[in-house]
Amino acid sequence: MKAAQVLFLLPLFLMPIAAQGHAYLDHADPKVGATIATPPAVVRIWFDSELEPLFSSIMVHAAKDNWMVDKGDGHVDSSDSTLLEVSVPTLPPGEYIVYWSVVARDGHRTSGNYRFKIK
Repeated sequence: MKAAQVLFLLPLFLMPIAAQGHAYLDHADPKVGATIATPPAVVRIWFDSELEPLFSSIMVHAAKDNWMVDKGDGHVDSSDSTLLEVSVPTLPPGEYIVYWSVVARDGHRTSGNYRFKIK
C-alpha cells in the first residue's frame, strides 16, 4: 500500500463509531426460554432504551397453532417507557411465543420473539 493511501485510510479507522439507537430486549417475565408452573397474568418485556408507545407492540401466541392468546391490550407502560406489556387470560399448559416490535425514541425499529412454556 502506498503511503498516500495509508494516510487517507488511517483517519477512517480512528474515527469513533456512532452508537446504534436500537432498543434491545433486556429481560422478560416470563423469562426467555423459561418453563413455569404458574401461568402469568401479564407478559412483560423490558428494553435497554425508551420506546415510542405509538409504534411498539407485543403479542402472545400459542406455539401449537400460532393462535393469538393475549387480550389485545399490549402497550408501553406509562410510568416506565422501557417496559412493554400485554395481559393474558389464564393460559393452559403448553408452549407460547411472545412476538414484539418496538421503535426506540430515536426512531430505530427492532423486532423479535421468544418462547416460554407452562407445565
